[in-house]
Amino acid sequence: QVTVVESGGGSVQAGGSLTLSCTISGLSFDGYAMGWFRQAPEKEREGIACIGRSGRSTFYADSVKGRFTISKDDAKNTLYLQMNSLKPEDTAMYYCTFASCGPGSPIPKSLFNYWGQGTQVTVSS
Repeated sequence: QVTVVESGGGSVQAGGSLTLSCTISGLSFDGYAMGWFRQAPEKEREGIACIGRSGRSTFYADSVKGRFTISKDDAKNTLYLQMNSLKPEDTAMYYCTFASCGPGSPIPKSLFNYWGQGTQVTVSS
């Protein structure tokens, strides 16, 4: 059984920072790209950041490029998202999962249907 647990969300003012974590048990990160996704109220879930299988390549949606940094620790099966210069439009529930992405398709797409409860990020102006 695969379990996904996201954490680290909270409420911050615009310009602030947060670091999200995601730990997955039941399936190793090894051999998979990993992605962060978010869903704002009344909007579709969107992929925002992806890290390749080796960890050497990262890809970002234009909306977060230059502000967010994705990283992972394969030994801990944990994915991270460092979020700086947060904006009110970053307010959303954030999720992580196994993903597909690459230079020609930087926006991550979920690979399997493994989702956690998410972690809420709220940015006030």
